[in-house]
Parts: sequence; C-alpha cells; structure tokens
Amino acid sequence: MKIKIKINDKVKVTAGKDKGKTGKVIQVMPQDDKVVVEGVNVMYKHIKSRKSGEKGQRVQFNGPINSSNVVVICPKCSKESRLGIRVTKSPADPKKVQRARFCKKCNEVID
Repeated sequence: MKIKIKINDKVKVTAGKDKGKTGKVIQVMPQDDKVVVEGVNVMYKHIKSRKSGEKGQRVQFNGPINSSNVVVICPKCSKESRLGIRVTKSPADPKKVQRARFCKKCNEVID
C-alpha cells in the first residue's frame, strides 16, 4: 500500500509513547511503511572513544515510527484528517492524469 504522507507534512502522533505530539515529517520510508517525525521517538546512540584520552559521545536522533500511528494535520482547516487521492485529467495533455491529495474533512486539495 502506498503511503500518502510526504516530507514536510505536519502530523500528530496517535499511538505510542509520544501520543499527542505534533511535528514535521523529516523522512518517509515507504518500503518499511515508516516515517521519521521531528521531535518524536527520540533515541540515543552511544559512541565509544577511538583514541585514548578522547571522550565518548552520546548522539541524539529521531527514530522511525509506523505510518499508521500518525495522522496528517490539514494546512487549510488545521484539523486532523485522513487523506484521499483525487485523479483528474491534465488540461494540457488529455492522455496524462494528475494525482492530488485532498483533506477528507474540508475537501480542499493539499498539494
């Protein structure tokens, strides 16, 4: 199944330890059905020091979460809503079709 969420979409987390948080999508992984959201699912990676006398590091990064655990916030009506795909014929070339995402609450095209 194709993920309808894209990079720079504003989303709200609906399940998990970060339930209720909102953030911007940084990365989309359609093959794994996961998204990375800014400030959500913060993880730490501990890095050992390579040379003696050098300090080790603790790197913070945002881990991926399942795309079913987030819902898109519509930029037009500012509500959490599901997305639909509207297929229309291109006005320039009738053989080509255009796909547009739309909000199922306010029925406005998102992009």
